[in-house]
Amino acid sequence: MLLAELREEIVFFCRKMAATGLTPGTTGNISAFSPEEGVLAISPSGLEYESMTAADVVVLDLEGNKVEGQRTPSSEYELHRVFFARRPEVRAVVHTHSTFATTLACLGWELPAIHYILAFAGDRVPCAPYVTYGTPELAEAVFQAAENYNAVLMGNHGLLAMGADLEKAFLTASSVEYAAEIFWRARSLSLPNTLGADEMAWVQKKFASYGQQNE
Repeated sequence: MLLAELREEIVFFCRKMAATGLTPGTTGNISAFSPEEGVLAISPSGLEYESMTAADVVVLDLEGNKVEGQRTPSSEYELHRVFFARRPEVRAVVHTHSTFATTLACLGWELPAIHYILAFAGDRVPCAPYVTYGTPELAEAVFQAAENYNAVLMGNHGLLAMGADLEKAFLTASSVEYAAEIFWRARSLSLPNTLGADEMAWVQKKFASYGQQNE
């Protein structure tokens, strides 16, 4: 099976995405790119995560043509494909409809540096304008709004997080949702303090060696 390990990982993180409340039902989607093979693996459309298997995950080329898999790929494949095609450091994309990030997206607000954990995404999380889901126009709008950040809010829609692998992309999505909840709670009381660009840049450098490093 082509990209067997990546497809197993996508199933794992789809289930984790649902279990941690980052997306309701079968909404949201996850993908990973193999530059060696020149293809991406993406979760199927509308399939329950608990019943999903690696064989259900669809493999596409960078033009969106199906390479392997019997299922219909996520309707948002354009949203994933554009980052793999145009940002070579991105190898995984996690798209959620998490509650607090989506709340800010529905307000059209970007997420400021409310907490240092947001450094996984950058010094803020920008917000893209609303465009109909599943369209090339949405993919382009989100790509342009994301700039070089590792996360972007999607107007009246949800959150997109990127990373060098699935674990990093998922960590970014989780961190943004946490920071969005803190911002929402703090904003309900007053204007919250935010961290400066220099501090966030310093934290990003520290995060480069965060966790267990391979010997």
